[in-house]
Amino acid sequence: MRIDPVGVVGLGLLGRGIAASFVGAGVHVVAFDISQQARQEAFSFIENAVQEMVRHGVLAPQTAAAWSEYLTICDSISLLESCAFVIESVNEDLSVKRQVFDELEAIVGQDTPIASNTSALPITLLQQDRKHASRFLGMHWSQPCYATRFLEIIRGELTSDASLQLAVELGRRVGKDPSMVNRDIPGFIINRLSYAMYREAAHLVELGVADVKTIDQAFCNAVGLWSSFCGPFRWIDITGGPGLYAKVMAGILPDLAGSSEVPALFADLHGARGALDGKGFYTYEAGDAGRWQKLFHEHAWEFKRLQERVQPPTEDGGDNR
Repeated sequence: MRIDPVGVVGLGLLGRGIAASFVGAGVHVVAFDISQQARQEAFSFIENAVQEMVRHGVLAPQTAAAWSEYLTICDSISLLESCAFVIESVNEDLSVKRQVFDELEAIVGQDTPIASNTSALPITLLQQDRKHASRFLGMHWSQPCYATRFLEIIRGELTSDASLQLAVELGRRVGKDPSMVNRDIPGFIINRLSYAMYREAAHLVELGVADVKTIDQAFCNAVGLWSSFCGPFRWIDITGGPGLYAKVMAGILPDLAGSSEVPALFADLHGARGALDGKGFYTYEAGDAGRWQKLFHEHAWEFKRLQERVQPPTEDGGDNR
């Protein structure tokens, strides 16, 4: 089934990347942002993203030459009326998202799925007071959107199977290996795993076990090795099995961080934006943010090639025992 055009509301970093993913896959995009500056920056961003795809061999130069034919950036959300699927990617603010949904429901057809690119807000909460709640779902993307296989698709309590299936098809159309989140839980899969790790990393610093740089170094040299190859359950299976890990867990789990409070290491840096403003766990000079961003993009492409070699995507998303 051809799902085209796709609407994108919100052209911040993730919204631009989502739009670039579809443009690179030859899917027409109708994109809207209330900010004129965001609209202008999105065009340049997507143009650069297309060229990046060409450099990494995922888009032919001849196809890339016509990329702008697949993109319409508009100054009115009403122009998304003809979209077959819409992805909202505005600020992670419940009231802002609800306002966008109100506007979309007055514009698009009642069967048009509307997905929220959210990293933590419960989809069931977003479905409340919707006219056609069954067409609302979550699609959690990550940067750089057009260079990764990551995509979480989240089912709210009222989400229809038809809406979910369209989202899966759309994700695969742009090279994703969708992970289906069957229970609407805050943080979904990857953020729950990640934030547990962030909390323990901060806990180790606060205990005086090691400094930030040492913890990063240890993590990269150990977890960074196997996490680029397999997930935690596969890692356990190939390095001793659940029985061995259960014995180790018994001694470690009681001593892990369990606080529901934000660690002081984070709270003390409230508002800091890391490499973007030079205020973070490390010291950054002018130009460092761009350098790290470039290195990250190159790494993302290399990682994607590794994934496709060791973990080829399957029709059902893999071995889901």
